[in-house]
Order: sequence, then C-alpha cells, then structure tokens
Amino acid sequence: MYDIPANQLDTRAVSYWKWKGFITCLFEFIIPLGYYAAYYFGGWPLWPFYILFILWAVWMLVRVFIIPAILWKTWRYDISEQEIDFLRGILIKKRTLIPMVRVQHVDTGQGPLMRRFGLAELSISTAAGSHEIPALAEETAHALRQRISVLARVVEEDV
Repeated sequence: MYDIPANQLDTRAVSYWKWKGFITCLFEFIIPLGYYAAYYFGGWPLWPFYILFILWAVWMLVRVFIIPAILWKTWRYDISEQEIDFLRGILIKKRTLIPMVRVQHVDTGQGPLMRRFGLAELSISTAAGSHEIPALAEETAHALRQRISVLARVVEEDV
C-alpha cells in the first residue's frame, strides 16, 4: 500500500460546494421548466415533465447533500521540498505527483462565492498543464503559493 497525502481541504469546502451545487441546480431547472413551457404552449404530453422534475430533484439532493461531503473526504494533498502530491476521486482515484523542478508558476484564485466562505483555490502550472487544489483557507492558499514559489526557485537553482 502507499502512503496517503496528509493534508485535507478546509472544512468550509463542504458548505461552499453545497451552495455551488445548489446554484448550479437552479440553472439546471431550466430543462424541466422548458419542457413545461412546451407542454403549456405546444400541447406536448405532461408525463415527461414529471419524470424530468423528479430526476432534477434527485440530482439536486445528491449534488447538494452527498457529493460535497464525499469530495471533501477524498481530496488530499501534500507539498514537500521535492514534489507536490494530489490524491482525489470518488469512484476512480487519481494520484498526481508534480516534481518541483517542473513548476512554472503558482496562482491563487477566488470567486465571489469562495470569498464569502473565506476560501481560495491554488493553481500550479507546469509545461504539461495546470493542476488545482480547489478549496483551501485563504491564508493557507497564499502561504502555500509562497512556499511553492520559493521551493521551485531553490530546486531550479540546484539543477
């Protein structure tokens, strides 16, 4: 067996993902609402609307009350002098190791909903792409950005 990265995301990530899921589901409600408009104005049968509404309601319950807690439990990260280690995934576990020597730049990002919860995301860019740690406390994200930046420079000087 392998060692699991030690650090978890901030516990406020669960509330943030719940609200994000709820807001997304409100926009997704356009699908059953659009079908209801087709029924009302176009004479379509009503029974598919009920099916769409029930599917939407079940999806909203899963998206708001189940997925956030599972995501929080399964997301782990660790940052050492030599590498950055991510472990994530619900059904399919994905593990990513980024050598410090490959780090090109590090960013923090924060939308309005994240700001409301005091969270930020950390984005680590390499030549192969960008990797994110999704929901860290603001202070933690800024501290990790500084730490990775320093470690990446030190490793570059050693090469």
